[in-house]
Amino acid sequence: MVDVLSPEQRSYCMSQIKGAGTTPELALRRALWHLGFRYRIKSKLPGKPDIVYPTLKVAIFVDGCFWHKCPKHYSPPKTRAKFWSDKISKNVARDKKNNVLLKKRGWTVVRFWEHEIRDSLEDCVVTVVRALKSRQVKS
Repeated sequence: MVDVLSPEQRSYCMSQIKGAGTTPELALRRALWHLGFRYRIKSKLPGKPDIVYPTLKVAIFVDGCFWHKCPKHYSPPKTRAKFWSDKISKNVARDKKNNVLLKKRGWTVVRFWEHEIRDSLEDCVVTVVRALKSRQVKS
């Protein structure tokens, strides 16, 4: 299928996609805040986690299905296939590298796909709460 947008229009559209403050991320943040789990969203940690609990050393990432190559929902674009394949592969490799770096620094890393939050926010919240409570015991 041929792209109906010009390269300039497509570039503009792709540049408007948010990297932070996405709908799934905001839903998870709201649910955690509502339960009394206060967090930070600004961090200089590797990978710039979406939600951070600095004292417990828990970093949470909400990964977009397209940008991080979700095995369930990712489908490669038909146009500029090599460009997108390279870009997405670099994102996946960077995610793995950041997980290793954070774990070496003593952090617990929790990652969710955007569809996991959309499909079962409650399960994701339970996962985060378990991670936080397991770190409280160790502290």
